[in-house]
Amino acid sequence: MTTEKKVARRKLSLLELAAEMKNVSRACKIMGYSRQQFYEIRRNYQTYGAEGLIDRLPGPKGPHPNRVSEEIEKAILDHCLDYPTHGCLRVADELALKGIQVSSGGVRGVWSRHNLLSRHERLLRLERHVSETKIVLSEGVSGISCIEPIVR
Repeated sequence: MTTEKKVARRKLSLLELAAEMKNVSRACKIMGYSRQQFYEIRRNYQTYGAEGLIDRLPGPKGPHPNRVSEEIEKAILDHCLDYPTHGCLRVADELALKGIQVSSGGVRGVWSRHNLLSRHERLLRLERHVSETKIVLSEGVSGISCIEPIVR
């Protein structure tokens, strides 16, 4: 039995003891909990069931509500592949010309999440992207290699 399950079992036994004794104060004193903790445990058990007895870690429950949308993030990353040397202010201005509203701080936040804050990191990403993608030449372009250059 893991520690989380042991703690949850102990909380459940506190609730059972309080129901059996019909005295919350005495049950809390025996089990070593305060009455405030008891009512918190009971509320969590009534709301979430057995899952409510497991201690949840505090912290963010999801992405920040002011975070840029997936479409805007994709547009920023695509622009970053086309122009890796542009700064965050210029990227924001270029995207505004395309009708995508994002601040320079929003661009910087996307770059931060993808480890692209420095120009060098963005250039390395472009290099990786080019090496991973397969370029298919059309017949016209592939025929250029057969033509000998004219030297005058």
